[in-house]
Amino acid sequence: MRPGTRLGIDPGDARIGVARSDPSGFLATPVETVPSGRGDLRRLRRIIADIAEETVSGVVEVVVGLPRSLSGGEGPAAVKTREFADRLAASVAPVPVRLVDERLTTVSAEAMLRDRGTKGSKRRAVVDQAAAVLILQHALDSERTTGTPPGEVVATPQDRVVQNPVAEETDV
Repeated sequence: MRPGTRLGIDPGDARIGVARSDPSGFLATPVETVPSGRGDLRRLRRIIADIAEETVSGVVEVVVGLPRSLSGGEGPAAVKTREFADRLAASVAPVPVRLVDERLTTVSAEAMLRDRGTKGSKRRAVVDQAAAVLILQHALDSERTTGTPPGEVVATPQDRVVQNPVAEETDV
């Protein structure tokens, strides 16, 4: 297991749930719910900066939940999430961003909160954080079990140029 604090993100059209791990990468906990849209990337950068101020290694990576269908396919929500992850990766570089499968995490978070008696607007206010906790905890557990970080790294525009240095010459 790689040491360091990770940030978990559950992006949505209205809200973005945010969770973080402890520096050992053992436990995910909720942080906050960020409104989607104008200023959301700025707020996420601020959260990363705040964690950097309180820990030795700062945030070592951001884990973003990728909604897949039960069959593993990707629909319109996954396309939106990939676009968000691309913007996020460019915004928080050099901190890597990783997409991980998040099938049914919001449904599981809703059920968990409902079982605990959290009602209506209070549940809506924290369900995205709870989903982010589930996404991040699954990623942490998976890496601890397999020894390999889960999901796929989101390439930044700089990574794409480095990966294909010839593209610049042929695009003239």
